[in-house]
Amino acid sequence: MSNILFDLHTHHDRCGHAIGALEEYIESAIDKGLHYIGISDHSPLFFHEEDRPFPRFSMAKSEFSVYVEHVLRLKEKYKEKIHVLLGVESDYYPHHLHLYKKEYDKSPFDYIIGSVHYVNGRSIFDKNRWTNLSEKEKVQEKEDYYRMIQESAKSGVFQVLGHIDAMKGYYPEFSAIKTPIIDETLKVISDTGVAIEVNTSGKTKDVGGWYPSHEILERALFYGVDISYGSDAHLPERVGDDYLLVQKALKDIGFKEMVFFVEKKKQIVRL
Repeated sequence: MSNILFDLHTHHDRCGHAIGALEEYIESAIDKGLHYIGISDHSPLFFHEEDRPFPRFSMAKSEFSVYVEHVLRLKEKYKEKIHVLLGVESDYYPHHLHLYKKEYDKSPFDYIIGSVHYVNGRSIFDKNRWTNLSEKEKVQEKEDYYRMIQESAKSGVFQVLGHIDAMKGYYPEFSAIKTPIIDETLKVISDTGVAIEVNTSGKTKDVGGWYPSHEILERALFYGVDISYGSDAHLPERVGDDYLLVQKALKDIGFKEMVFFVEKKKQIVRL
């Protein structure tokens, strides 16, 4: 298929740090002429003893089935106007992967985005983590991050990996830390057949650009990695943000197609 417009990565107010109700994101997608809109709010902290330990981080465990049912209702409601896809952005916690998989297997997800947000016990967006680190220690942090991404690719749980260089978000110098780990990671991702997303929310952070960088996308092409797209919208108006620019950039790099997922089956969009 060609000329298909999709966005697999959106959030809404249920997660506690996005603005706008779920239907506002769907309506925004319709207004912008999208054919597919994926709803992928943040997974609950399934392993935590409390139902919702951090209200501004993610939804409560008790809300998860409600979330799934809500998306499925809206899938039916809007089926004449747009394809609504059921997704989730899942934090990758290696020690709790079996628990997360067990929860996801209960519902008919179209896709699951696997994202690394925490490395060595700290948020990847915490720019203070870099303070007073030696060059060697900075390399170690970067490599620890990408090793987790490699593990997430090999887990078999995810169809898409989220924002694979988001650690640069509030620390632009991240990209200049020299290590062969990115090539190694892209090869692992290619071998597993999991896609990576171009995530345009990096433009809202200090780094001011998409995730991942054009340089990483060029290497991804070399390794034959599938590319998807997500705005990572936390506001309805950001749905589909820069989609056509992303398509053009991918074509300029040399990509011939993008991918998205329906019932966990890869759909190919020719560029």
